[in-house]
Amino acid sequence: MASWIATLTTDEQAARRAASLFAESFAAGEVAVSLLEAGKSGDPGAWRVTVYFQKQPDEIAMRALADAAAGPQAASALAFSEIAAKDWVGESLAGLPPVRAGRFIVHGAHDRACVAVNRIGIEIEAALAFGTGHHGTTRSCLLALDRLCKLPTRPRRILDLGTGSGVLAIAAARALHRRVLATDIDANAVRAARDNAQLNRANGFIAVVQANGVTAPVIRTRGPFDLVFANILLGPLQRLAAPLTKIAAPGGRIVLSGIMAAQANAVLAAYRGLALERRMTLDGWTTLVLRRELRRRPVVARRRRRP
Repeated sequence: MASWIATLTTDEQAARRAASLFAESFAAGEVAVSLLEAGKSGDPGAWRVTVYFQKQPDEIAMRALADAAAGPQAASALAFSEIAAKDWVGESLAGLPPVRAGRFIVHGAHDRACVAVNRIGIEIEAALAFGTGHHGTTRSCLLALDRLCKLPTRPRRILDLGTGSGVLAIAAARALHRRVLATDIDANAVRAARDNAQLNRANGFIAVVQANGVTAPVIRTRGPFDLVFANILLGPLQRLAAPLTKIAAPGGRIVLSGIMAAQANAVLAAYRGLALERRMTLDGWTTLVLRRELRRRPVVARRRRRP
């Protein structure tokens, strides 16, 4: 049985944006994405994005993604080819270098030895084609979590909405020693997150459930939350603005990601009831850390004593 690849060679920033968007646009196990310097002597600034598919891709949809990430020239330059059957997903991910984000290191089995004793290693199976931490969205969320871990008051109730491979849920459970509720609409992602939680000895702290949005009974039962991760996409983030705000505890924080830099202001407008604490942009993707204000006590006027 054959498989397919799509390749794009462009400048580094455009290649990083395209690689991130390709990876975030597919469900678990559908694709693997690699990003490497092209190494051409005549064009030293060129980078190559390669997307490996297990079934024939929709070329029109892929060109639309390339256009959104890097412009029409990149869409035209995207090339497709059919290749002999091989475990491209496993092989491409097995060669990925570890990702460092503050105290966290996301790595494959081949890099277990690289994790120092004062760091938190998160191992992701090479067979999983998404959520490896190599994209700006996940790495920014890990950096945000690393910063939140340094605050005097740590979050107790944590939700990872759209958990994917479970990287953020595992990181929060390992760093904070708190129970984490992780949800995803995709059944494959739920299975992957459970497997990864067990692999990282965090399954006792993490409950992974299949759920669409924030209406699941388990979310209502466990809320309100002191910390919510929502590393999804612009449309769902806008639709979920009101319910996400409601399930955040007073003083709680919501970490929003999966946002292209040009979309950040639109997301902030949807969450205008929350205070912006931090804004980070990596590889063309923006992560927002928002905080729900503490409830203020009503001011009671004192009666003046008569002389």
